[in-house]
Amino acid sequence: MPRGTGSFSWFVARRYLTARRRQAFISLISAVSILGVGVGVMAVIIALALMTGVQGELRDRIVGSTAHMYIFKEDGPFLDLAADRARVEGPGVVASAPAIIGPALIMAGSNDFVMLKGIDPVLEAEVTDIASAIQSGSLEALTGRGPEARDGIVLGADLANQLGLRLGDTVVALSTATTSTPMGLRNRSRTLVVVGTVRFGFYEVDARFGFVSLQTAERLIAPDGPNMLQLRLADVNEARAIRDRLQAELGFGYRVQDWIELNQSLYSALSLEKVAISLAIGLIVMVAALNIVASLVLLVMEKTRDIAILRTMGARAGTIRRIFIYQGLAIGLIGTVGGAVCGVAASILADRFQLIKMPSDVYQIPYLPFRVEYLDVAIVVVVALGICLVATLYPSRQAGRIDPAEALRNQ
Repeated sequence: MPRGTGSFSWFVARRYLTARRRQAFISLISAVSILGVGVGVMAVIIALALMTGVQGELRDRIVGSTAHMYIFKEDGPFLDLAADRARVEGPGVVASAPAIIGPALIMAGSNDFVMLKGIDPVLEAEVTDIASAIQSGSLEALTGRGPEARDGIVLGADLANQLGLRLGDTVVALSTATTSTPMGLRNRSRTLVVVGTVRFGFYEVDARFGFVSLQTAERLIAPDGPNMLQLRLADVNEARAIRDRLQAELGFGYRVQDWIELNQSLYSALSLEKVAISLAIGLIVMVAALNIVASLVLLVMEKTRDIAILRTMGARAGTIRRIFIYQGLAIGLIGTVGGAVCGVAASILADRFQLIKMPSDVYQIPYLPFRVEYLDVAIVVVVALGICLVATLYPSRQAGRIDPAEALRNQ
């Protein structure tokens, strides 16, 4: 027999885990308990990986297709761009770029309303991922066009597909800005040539945005100059702190918005879903813990005679309690580790092979991404083991309270 109270308790617990003959039913319950813990842990890890993946994927696509922060001037356009850019480029801000943005109607074979964005191609590439998102054509074709050439436009790839447009096709852009003519006020319009398409992987931009040069946007939307400054941050997670600092430094007359504020409703909904799904699936682990209670209670009833004999041989009540605590923890450990391994493996495979496709026009992303955060996995494992430990307390306490004389008398 192993030396030491702890090793002896573990020796007996290990023997009880592999019950034979009459105890086969108890072994079946133990196996079901292990399976229940494993399925619960696996489900929680997959759910957390899914919600983390969706949040991370949306964040990456949002901060890639749009700037991290926007600054608007309440009383008009930015007239002195060099001075304004110098004011906002400070700690945490790595680049800035002017832009003009406004709604317009694109008229081709079919018509569609778009957000027309006037950019400086060189500076825009420093605040968004537009350079790497070019699918066809080139961003440089927006500027440096000859005096006889029509102005260019780069369309979101999904928008170009909806309108049936290709490189070299012409469209008419009709903005909401007006100009005075002998016939009265008329909406500004301009014939543009498609010089490129862009795909960020973020449907809202790919299906609703067209990009033109700043000069073209001034003729169509804002003749006085850029109506916003875009900023790229060194760390997107510092957006709120930098926003508050810039708002205080710029004062009244300026409005500063960051990417978190602009997408607050989306991220709040995702965070709430992550908590709700985790709590709901966590109930599976609770049910599995009840199975552990049931299996240990049955085992205590079955082993009453053995417990009485051990007590008469000098085993203390604490030793008896540890036997059943160890057995419950063994069930929980096997189930938890197995479930964690299966959950991590399933998440990695589902993400690598993009197993779950999604309609991108509804969910903004083409497939469900899974991103395993190993801190989440560690928390799930610790909580699951804690629940399993709590589940062993009542049965082990009952085992330790068995009176050996009474138990042997009733055998």
